[in-house]
Amino acid sequence: MGTSPFTRPCRLLPLSLGLFQGTLLLFFALFVTYDEPSAQVEDANLVANKVYSTFPFFQDIQVMLVVGLGLLLTFLPRYGLSALTHNFLLLNFSMQWALVLQGLLHHFHHGQVQLDLHKLLISEFAAVTVLISVGAILGRTSPCQLLVMATCEIPVYLASEWVILNCLGVLDVGGTITIHVFSCYFGLGVSKALFRAGQQPLHPKETPTPRSDLMSLVGMLILWVFWPSFVAVLCQPGDAQHRAILNTLLAMSASAITTVVTSSLLERDSKLSPGHLQNGSLAGGVVIGAVADMAMPPVAALALGSLSALTCVLGFRFLTPLLGRKLSLLDQCGIHNLHGLPGILGAAASAVVILVASKDTSGSHFSQLSPTGGNASEVGGEQWGDQGASRQALCQAAGLAVAMGTSLLGGLLTGAVLQLPCLAQPPQRLCFDDSLYFKIQDQAETPRPGSTTEEGALALKEQI
Repeated sequence: MGTSPFTRPCRLLPLSLGLFQGTLLLFFALFVTYDEPSAQVEDANLVANKVYSTFPFFQDIQVMLVVGLGLLLTFLPRYGLSALTHNFLLLNFSMQWALVLQGLLHHFHHGQVQLDLHKLLISEFAAVTVLISVGAILGRTSPCQLLVMATCEIPVYLASEWVILNCLGVLDVGGTITIHVFSCYFGLGVSKALFRAGQQPLHPKETPTPRSDLMSLVGMLILWVFWPSFVAVLCQPGDAQHRAILNTLLAMSASAITTVVTSSLLERDSKLSPGHLQNGSLAGGVVIGAVADMAMPPVAALALGSLSALTCVLGFRFLTPLLGRKLSLLDQCGIHNLHGLPGILGAAASAVVILVASKDTSGSHFSQLSPTGGNASEVGGEQWGDQGASRQALCQAAGLAVAMGTSLLGGLLTGAVLQLPCLAQPPQRLCFDDSLYFKIQDQAETPRPGSTTEEGALALKEQI
């Protein structure tokens, strides 16, 4: 009788995942098919060219999410296995869940959903929001809680994205507003609702080691290298895509140098902080997304990259401790500094660039592919007069407000759901430990000194 509370939840993860995959198999068998082969040679060549031009970007993004982001999260020294595995699991779960919802909402015609690479790519973008949001509560939640969080976040994201891109006509080719800002404040909302009792004390297993920091830095380097593909993949091939790649490279290069400068000036003896490098070097990729394909001089990309890195590093040094003291806000990975603050800066920059570009007579325009397959720039118009540019700039600001509002509300509600006892949230003393979720050989043969019967039962409760 005494063991039932521990053994029942340990079955929840495999049972729920098995039920999800079985339901998905049934849905695909009944409703999902591939696009019909084209009978015309010209159409077949068009499809082939689209695949050949998109799939290299898609592969880069896969490496970013599976390897780069996974390694970036291994800065917790005793949580590396869990960070990598849960990241991989959430990517696959969220992508499939988004694929189903996207198909039902946007691509369900004549009782069928026709699958192609573009739809898979958009579903993977939806999954990115979950992977970023989890950073706020990394190491303090169970796998069951993370899956429920993904289940709740994806539909909220899709609704927010539809309003921002299709109703407001916001231009955001690299997901600065729709992905980075949304995922940041959704994660912070979950954290605030889930850990509302007060400021969490520093856990002894939170402190990174040189080895864990090194692994995280390797993850940062992988993300840094492939980030231009993430930003440019939805641009129209040609000048817009070329411009997006160049602007992203310039912004990220500037953010890397500015991070080193700022971190050296803030730390004693001009020593670098690995945490600053792991995050500030990527801030340029976040800020540039909303303006990557816009008509602006190269110096603007450099300036935005530098400013975003400065904002990120200063946020880690001053803002995160302040929010922890005043609002009892837990942000384990500092997603507010890497995704939130640079995201807001990028949204503001997009409004400024639109206003400045309205005076440009060179005929430049923006060309972002919308998630539903059209051209999002058609909503706002390719060229504006002063009045049209002002209206579009207001739409950019409204899109930012929608992203922040819906994500915070959705995150708070999701955090309340995650408090259900059946989801098996680990107690404070057992957080940040791989042994809670993995069978580690040396620990399986020899129990840790000082381990209690209660800790063993709690570990059994979460065993995968």
